[in-house]
Amino acid sequence: MSRQKRVKSETGIYHVMLRGINKQQVFYDNDDYNMFLTVLSRCKTISGFRLHAYCLMRNHVHLLIQEGEEPIDLIFKRLGDAFVYWYNIKYERTGAVFQGRYKSLPVNDDAYFISVLRYIHQNPINAGIVKRCSDYTFSSYNDYFKGNGFVSTGFALELIGINEFKRIHEEICADKHLDINDNAAMRISDNEARRIIELRTNCRSLEEYQALPRETQIEYAKYLRKEGLSIRQIILFTGVSQRIAEGRSAE
Repeated sequence: MSRQKRVKSETGIYHVMLRGINKQQVFYDNDDYNMFLTVLSRCKTISGFRLHAYCLMRNHVHLLIQEGEEPIDLIFKRLGDAFVYWYNIKYERTGAVFQGRYKSLPVNDDAYFISVLRYIHQNPINAGIVKRCSDYTFSSYNDYFKGNGFVSTGFALELIGINEFKRIHEEICADKHLDINDNAAMRISDNEARRIIELRTNCRSLEEYQALPRETQIEYAKYLRKEGLSIRQIILFTGVSQRIAEGRSAE
């Protein structure tokens, strides 16, 4: 069976996850975490990508990354090869460390970017490890306040500012739809999502959908979520706001 082709990001920004083989633990001590970040920093210098956010958990990694001079496939080949080489020497083992290829989802609009940013930083809270984002060492949350040049904080802060950044991270939101499914076959493709929207709503363009009454848009969005469409797909193929795509009424 051929591998599923990756969806190309219009902005060059991706939410990427690396997971340990069979969801096994990858990072056992601070040296493991720090070496991964060191390798990531070296790759960043070579590849020219921008790192908007990261969070290293015991058995997986979340990154919010924007392509630079090199395509994302080459970035993660470089990163994987270097870290695995060091890791296997340290633990006197052979073979892969991360399960299969990296998993990625395109980030094509500002609202989705901010949602992913918060989701990544709140991973340790949702896992019950800490109570505040600032208490977790191996994420980029604190970089947004002290700035070290490793994380590109400017884009997010231009969008929402530091006060709003702090506020939304204090508002716990377990956005499960932002997680990256391990079984790609269970995800509805964009082509299938477009077909489902046309079939269920009889709208064949963004203009037709946006002409519907707001409450109708919200009810359709709730139904489409139950059908398995992601928030991103609903926004992409209907043109509605994230609030409507989530099935929420106006404040």
